[in-house]
Amino acid sequence: MDRRRFLSNAVLGGAMVGAPLGAWADAPPPAAGAPAAGGGVAAYVASQVAETGFSGTVLVEHQGAVVLHEAYGLAERSFQVPCRRDGLYRIASITKLFTATLVMRLVARGRLSLDTVIRAYLPAYKGPAADRVTLRQLLTHTSGIENFDKGLTSYTDAARTGMPAYQLPHDSTDLMDRYASGPLVKAPGSAFDYNNADYVILGKVIEAVTGQPYDQALRRDVLDPLGLAQTGLLRQDLILPNLAATYYKDGDGDLAHDMPVYMQNWYAAGGLYSTAPDLAAFARALYGGDLLAPAQRAQLLTPALEEYGFGLWVSDLQARGRPHHYAQRPGRIMGANTLLLRFLDDDLTIIILGNTNLADTDRLGFRIARQFLGPKD
Repeated sequence: MDRRRFLSNAVLGGAMVGAPLGAWADAPPPAAGAPAAGGGVAAYVASQVAETGFSGTVLVEHQGAVVLHEAYGLAERSFQVPCRRDGLYRIASITKLFTATLVMRLVARGRLSLDTVIRAYLPAYKGPAADRVTLRQLLTHTSGIENFDKGLTSYTDAARTGMPAYQLPHDSTDLMDRYASGPLVKAPGSAFDYNNADYVILGKVIEAVTGQPYDQALRRDVLDPLGLAQTGLLRQDLILPNLAATYYKDGDGDLAHDMPVYMQNWYAAGGLYSTAPDLAAFARALYGGDLLAPAQRAQLLTPALEEYGFGLWVSDLQARGRPHHYAQRPGRIMGANTLLLRFLDDDLTIIILGNTNLADTDRLGFRIARQFLGPKD
């Protein structure tokens, strides 16, 4: 699967990656000297918002300084409620990076081993992957397990047939048993397949070794130590002030409310909410702080098949005569349209939290990056 095109199951949080071909090349050139202050970037992003119809929050941090932190458009369209700079958003598959980070912290403490199979941690796991698939293969989406979202490839399909995995109440064990325990359709380790099943299983592994529900283990080990009070797991019975409503462009081209779902069913694969400031703090700790030891951070950032590491894509872009190494974590669930993009050697973090699928957040993120890094060689 080519990482430079979107996967077809965007509606389910499976559409990831990369900037589409041309996203870097077709951006307008940066102003002379590149922007040292936020004014030029702010004007540029405002122009892109006007062009694409993006609504949400954007935060750009460069060399330790917040260059841009702004909200655009509407968080709720019926009552015309504007987006907020500190607003909460469904971050979709950025959740996977939190899950991978927690796994690596448990690895560092000897609680988990990357090359140990599922059954060692989940003796009751029912699938044929139990004795063949390792945690490393789950982290890199090379498990070969039948896809969690098989048969749902578009908004139109989902609206017509429904989404049983997400529109019926399931606890995490039920999710794993029903949707993440299917047959092996590829030999483990042989092929990349972006699959929420992998991270549902990892969530259950975390629960098994910590003795806590996934969200509590994440809070104790990652969220609370970093002071991420505005990040957590979505639940149907949890009413969150300032959580942006989400809208998607349907098959007829009209903007509609997201389909009704149980957001907690995305679980460790896509069930978190957060804010731009919380994600910026997480990025600082993950990429430049001591959230992970150097050995574990290096493993997380080492790409396997399709340039995918542990919970994110890792690659390079050539600009101004040198490669710029980046880590990219997009997220898509219907209208939840998000990006955490980090240029590792340039100390540049771009966070985009959107609440519609009108704008291509990957394209927008790389266009913003070009304002700092210059034109593609």
